Amino acid sequence: MVSTTPKEAVAQDNLVIPLIDFSLYLHGSPSSKAATASQITHGFKTAGFIYLKNFDIPSSTISNVFSESAKFFKRPQSQKDQLAWETPESNRGYNAQGREKVTQLGDPDEVEALRAAAPDLKESMEIGREGVQEFPNKWPDKFGDAEGMEFKKTLREFFETCQGLHVEVMRAIASGMGLHEGFFDEYTNAGDNSLRLLHYPAVKKEVFARNKQQVRAGEHSDYGTMTLLFQDSRGGLQVQSPNGTFVNATPIPDTVVVNAGDILARWSNDAIKSTLHRVVEPPFDEGKDEYPARYSIPYFCNPNFDKYIDAIPGTWEAGGKKYEGINSGEYMVRRLAETYGVPAQQLSQTPPQGAIIV
Repeated sequence: MVSTTPKEAVAQDNLVIPLIDFSLYLHGSPSSKAATASQITHGFKTAGFIYLKNFDIPSSTISNVFSESAKFFKRPQSQKDQLAWETPESNRGYNAQGREKVTQLGDPDEVEALRAAAPDLKESMEIGREGVQEFPNKWPDKFGDAEGMEFKKTLREFFETCQGLHVEVMRAIASGMGLHEGFFDEYTNAGDNSLRLLHYPAVKKEVFARNKQQVRAGEHSDYGTMTLLFQDSRGGLQVQSPNGTFVNATPIPDTVVVNAGDILARWSNDAIKSTLHRVVEPPFDEGKDEYPARYSIPYFCNPNFDKYIDAIPGTWEAGGKKYEGINSGEYMVRRLAETYGVPAQQLSQTPPQGAIIV
């Protein structure tokens, strides 16, 4: 019999983030699956965040991806710049430090002012699904070295592995919400997701002391259905509690942090929470004058970009729908444009990743 009260990964300021054994859903008895699905859905409804362990991705696989990420960011800046991110529609390629500013602000001028005052201290590499002719990924194998070819092979495989985990977690949510397990399958089978490699370079202590607005990534919610976050041991992720404070989501070995995004909150008519979070400087080592580098690997999960997203049955009949329906692809492009400071008039009419605009 599976306990209905999982272990707590985080418990502070009325924020409780559960640590859930996902193998009980993937491989357990019908009763174990049902209980685990209920735990997962409850965690998303109350905290918007959960930790999963035993999720069928070997730790060696994850370590290898972190290794490939570190090697990529050590490439000459001139090479990384040749792989530069270009448009919200493609959302692929390299972003130099300060290019992105994650925030809840929607006004381009306000975002730009915040970017100038306190740019996010990170660089990133965005990878989308393969096979989209108009929006190809930007791989370093173009430089003709063995590392670039190994990077491409490793990251393509990891993208597909994470897509499979996204499908399974969405199946658990469907079960936990009283829907049939495959309710979301037609919305997740294309893999219109984004794998991001993040490098937060080492930062001198004085940078944060001099500018109180400075963070490694500003407070924000994620845009899609959910994010699968693989962290290194450095720490720095904080989640907003019901009390309004930001609480450390401390890395736990061999786990993945999963948080619900804005589309899933809309889709569930706010039954599920999309919770604000940020990345700040980790605990400081008094014997050193700088904060060490941090690496993380979020996999941003989205509904297929040709799908129309409207309130899930059972979430709105009693009190009505809180949101109008949206097209997944259009919504994602708009949110990305805000993040990167791209004016709406500059957006093309080409749907992202081959989506159909409806």
